[in-house]
Amino acid sequence: MQILALAALLALPQVPPTQPAPPVAVSAPLSAPEASLSFYSESFAFAWDRVIPLTVNLDGLKVTQIFFNKRVVEPGFFNLLKGAEFGTRAQVEVTNTGKYPKIPGFAVAVLDKDGKLLGAASGGTKVGTIKPGETETFDLNFTQVKERLAKGDRFLLTIELRN
Repeated sequence: MQILALAALLALPQVPPTQPAPPVAVSAPLSAPEASLSFYSESFAFAWDRVIPLTVNLDGLKVTQIFFNKRVVEPGFFNLLKGAEFGTRAQVEVTNTGKYPKIPGFAVAVLDKDGKLLGAASGGTKVGTIKPGETETFDLNFTQVKERLAKGDRFLLTIELRN
């Protein structure tokens, strides 16, 4: 019975392999982003373990500073854990100077002097919003690829505001 099934399959007409479709020039994006989504992206000089002042204002969300470092338990706080590392981060401080609550998302990429990527992190509001007049700090975590961050030269900061 198996021999008959194999013979029947071999007798079926062979279909030539399909050719890949020729590339199509696209003049417009395939899907347009939401018109109400605010977006910001810029490159800045990088500094490790020092506060970098910023003057970014995206629709009333004012980014005042960013700080890159490793989280380390300070001496005197549970001496058993003194000096223990708890991840690498970019800490972003923002203030909502607008009239409405904001829901931000952030992405940071650190580059060396040759433009090679040393690490990337992202984060933002998980629950709730930043109310008008509130200041909040976000920790964006670098995971896996992070050991060369201190040698960075520039960083890219991207912000999206969700409704």
